[in-house]
Amino acid sequence: MIKLKSPSEIECMRKSGAMLRDLLLYLEERTKPGVSTKKLDEFAYDYIKKHGATPSFLGYGGFPASICASVDEHVVHGFPSDKKLEEGQIVGIDAGLIFKGWQADAARTFEIGQVDEKVRELVKTTRESFFEGVKQFKEGGHLGDISSAIQQYNESRGYGVVRAMTGHGIGREMHEDPSVPNYGTAGHGPKLQVGMVLAIEPMINLGRWEVLEDGWKCVTIDGLPSAHYENTVALTENGAEILTL
Repeated sequence: MIKLKSPSEIECMRKSGAMLRDLLLYLEERTKPGVSTKKLDEFAYDYIKKHGATPSFLGYGGFPASICASVDEHVVHGFPSDKKLEEGQIVGIDAGLIFKGWQADAARTFEIGQVDEKVRELVKTTRESFFEGVKQFKEGGHLGDISSAIQQYNESRGYGVVRAMTGHGIGREMHEDPSVPNYGTAGHGPKLQVGMVLAIEPMINLGRWEVLEDGWKCVTIDGLPSAHYENTVALTENGAEILTL
């Protein structure tokens, strides 16, 4: 069941979203060659606790960290480790927090130093496709409008759109209805209504769309890089509002 949020509830989610936005900016400044993803996780945990919030991911389904740190061919759900980031890599940092009972969820893919132009373009296109999806998040439309826009933007440029994982509704729970695929057919799916809050998150591969999964592990089937970009977005009387940007 899709849980619509009232204006006052969305205002609470704005506060969670703003805090998460600031956390990702804080982490971006510290994501560089020679830094381990475990260190980034420590930064995230300390920041979240310092600001009176709770890490959403830590302990969620047994997940061992406050952020997902997915390097190169890892699509999502990467465990932070002691391995240091290297020049030319990309890392998807996915983070979530709970502030006064309300969730926020967002992800960015950061470039480590000088990155190959093909990979840089993948990261750029993944981000742009998110905004193409948000353009379709409007009252009276259908969820498939968002999904189709993301799929077409990426596939028209030769990228693989991951099917195995999707975006989702969000509110007091991290994962609520509906599921928000990054592929689909315009005009299909649930009607979009004021009060819906979605975590829209393109996960896009440089090569094939298929992935290999083993527990939390999720990597591209061809070993090519994958990019991830996500925000929490509310549909208000004034249109779509990105709460984590």
